[in-house]
Amino acid sequence: MLKRLFRKTPVRCWIIKQIDERLLHLCGQGRLETDLKAREAARLLEGGEYRGGVRIGDTGIVLNSRLFAALVPLDGLHLDGADIAHWRGRAWGISQVPQHCWAWEGRLVAKPNPAGHPPLVSSEDVSAIRGRVDENRQAPGRVEFRAGDALEDPHYDLSFERARRKSSEDA
Repeated sequence: MLKRLFRKTPVRCWIIKQIDERLLHLCGQGRLETDLKAREAARLLEGGEYRGGVRIGDTGIVLNSRLFAALVPLDGLHLDGADIAHWRGRAWGISQVPQHCWAWEGRLVAKPNPAGHPPLVSSEDVSAIRGRVDENRQAPGRVEFRAGDALEDPHYDLSFERARRKSSEDA
């Protein structure tokens, strides 16, 4: 009973991964993971000064606030459908950030969602990596795609051996 009486109220917020000119890359709602009192954590959050852990959604994943462009109190951002958010006195487009991009430290790009809902989904911007790739250059030596700890001989034809066994069993 005492635990329930003295438990800490979670401070909930919107988590914005990246802010573009007209678009917010939105991770969704989360809550602050801190030892601070709720009132102090809420004050820091409203001032944009909170530094610490953030639990995203109902997952067990806690990430550092430095990975995100902004943490906004729940009443500071309002959604208008699945593709418009109202924040800081203006309307923004929304791109949903999937879980595998939450810890990405590079730039995100918004792409149309093939499933249709939400309309835009964020993904990692790998254009800088593509720019450094020389398509005319070949890999040095011979490339083999196999497990590094494979026990069988890569040049031994296992299908031939199976066919030979099967024919000897049938005979």
